[in-house]
Amino acid sequence: MQSLYPRYSDGMNKAQFIQMLEQAAYPYPVEVKQAPNGSLGDHTHPFAVKALVIEGSIDLVVHGKIKTYEPGDVFQLEYEEVHAESYGPYGVTYLASRK
Repeated sequence: MQSLYPRYSDGMNKAQFIQMLEQAAYPYPVEVKQAPNGSLGDHTHPFAVKALVIEGSIDLVVHGKIKTYEPGDVFQLEYEEVHAESYGPYGVTYLASRK
């Protein structure tokens, strides 16, 4: 299974994201904010996550590939998937659902 969703050309809104979560049996999302120009090196989480970027940007490195996500973009990480992340000059705010 591919870890990262492709960029949605028209952007996804909150209602569409919540509907997608419900269809995948994910819980209601929480808002996460990260500081401008911050970063986290390689790490994992004890859960899978689907997230919708609502402000700013985030770069994710998964399997050696870097991808930038901006407002309207959705990303996904699998349970215990190794990744690194960095945040744009305005930080990032995203809605995240963990499973």
